[in-house]
Amino acid sequence: QVQVVESGGGLVQAGGSLRLSCISSTRTFSGYAMGWFRQAPGKEREFVAAITWTAGSTYYQDSVKGRFTISKDNAKNTVYLQMNSLKPEDTAVYYCAQKYSSGPVYYADTYAFWGQGTQVTVSS
Repeated sequence: QVQVVESGGGLVQAGGSLRLSCISSTRTFSGYAMGWFRQAPGKEREFVAAITWTAGSTYYQDSVKGRFTISKDNAKNTVYLQMNSLKPEDTAVYYCAQKYSSGPVYYADTYAFWGQGTQVTVSS
């Protein structure tokens, strides 16, 4: 059973930074990409960012471009999400997920394994 575990959430003031980490129990070449999604109270889960394991191609939601950076460490089977200039509207539970199929990385239902989520709260 593949396990995906997130860490690094917390409470931060607006304008601050956090770095989320996500480790997968599988070897990197067994998957296509890792993605970050988030879900705020009363809202649907939305795509935040993704990175492909082999090519390192990155993808972002428009609202986080220029503020968030996704990166990977293949040797550690770990993906990071560096979040800078955080805003109150970034408050959500952030989920990491592993995708095996190639193709668009924006859709949650194309990801096979999910972590439990980590809470990010940005105070104004």
